[in-house]
Amino acid sequence: MLEKIIDLDKELLVFLNGLGSERWDWLWLIITKQLNWAPIFLFIFYLLQKKIGWKNFGYYVLFTAVMILICDQTVNLFKYGFERLRPCNDEEIKDIIRLVKTSKSFSFFSGHATNSMASTVFGYMILKKYYKHAYLLFLFPLIFAYSRIYLGLHFPTDVLTGYTFGAIAGFICYKLYSKYILRTL
Repeated sequence: MLEKIIDLDKELLVFLNGLGSERWDWLWLIITKQLNWAPIFLFIFYLLQKKIGWKNFGYYVLFTAVMILICDQTVNLFKYGFERLRPCNDEEIKDIIRLVKTSKSFSFFSGHATNSMASTVFGYMILKKYYKHAYLLFLFPLIFAYSRIYLGLHFPTDVLTGYTFGAIAGFICYKLYSKYILRTL
């Protein structure tokens, strides 16, 4: 059963990665760098601070930093526990996919997907009562994590597992933040 899932994962990667073209590679290389998203993060921070105030915003930043630290360390634990090769290093498919970027580290599961989804869920849970279109925040993890598949750095299950873990982490972080900082639970 696991072999079948891995085979389907590789087939889906080959398909999704194959949708790319050299013409757009530069854009996806920009998208995959966290620092390039800074203007959007600053805008979201502004929206949050405006609605929850400086003190609660300070706690929000602290909670986010701890959440990201926990997510990163968990991802590293899994990566070095499973030692799954990235698509760009997988002998079975590396010659049939588009390799836009390479990396020597392991693949399972995606830290980009985990951290982007965790921070998005946490921010969304706070902002949804203030902004009717807060759901648009989810474009960030979808685009950001897809870049990893596009570039040949992660398999779809790496991204989906990262999304799942990140969503759970973001929700738990929100619950703790609500209970101890906002005192709304």
